[in-house]
Amino acid sequence: MKPKVLVLRAAGTNCDVETAYAFKIAGAEIESVYIDELEHRQLTDYQIIALSGGFTYGDDIAAGKILANEIKYKFRDKFLEFIELDNLIIGICNGFQVLVKCGILPAFDESFEAQSVSLISNDSERFEDRWVHLKVYSNRSIFTKGMKSIITLPVAHAEGKFVVKDDDILKQIQEHIVFQYVDKKGNEAGYPFNPNGSILGVAGITDQTGRILGLMPHPERHISFLQHPNHTREKLDETGDGLRIFENAVKYFEV
Repeated sequence: MKPKVLVLRAAGTNCDVETAYAFKIAGAEIESVYIDELEHRQLTDYQIIALSGGFTYGDDIAAGKILANEIKYKFRDKFLEFIELDNLIIGICNGFQVLVKCGILPAFDESFEAQSVSLISNDSERFEDRWVHLKVYSNRSIFTKGMKSIITLPVAHAEGKFVVKDDDILKQIQEHIVFQYVDKKGNEAGYPFNPNGSILGVAGITDQTGRILGLMPHPERHISFLQHPNHTREKLDETGDGLRIFENAVKYFEV
């Protein structure tokens, strides 16, 4: 049977259709669910939860904060039960912001731990909408298994600067990094290669199990080479770099 994906929506979510389509292409069964409907749903009926990009609740207070509080204070037990069944969660852009602000990521010791990392306003003080190069640590997450060492994905955010609470968290987070902003050759680089000023160039992290992933770039916007701005000038793989993330999630549940 195909794994079932719950694409979670709230007011302001705007990348849910693209995220659902990427999972569909990867071979999953999709259901788009509004946050208020979770009261009447069993999360254990699904194998994957996807929190897509957008501006939930207008990013009031801070990006993703209101949705994070809804999950943390209204649906904590449902999410804990879901996570304990070895299921998968992916948070993209606003979804990543939600996961760190409710304590599901980085989850050094447990889910819904006190917030220790965040995503704040870009150093450029502007909305960054550009394609970036990413270094991939493919052995750290289910989602990145077998991926190329350097990929390209687009970013589109105003609050994507990854920061940590203190030096102890900085040391711990290094083993949780899955994606880092780099230049075309894979070297550490400043703006615009690192579009927001993230510490260590962090673009995405995982929990200690590798089953929960959060990233600021948008893999659902690069599932075909035709979506790449250089597809007429460069020889590219027909499959976009982002599709492998969704395929890996689906393959995890194949018998």
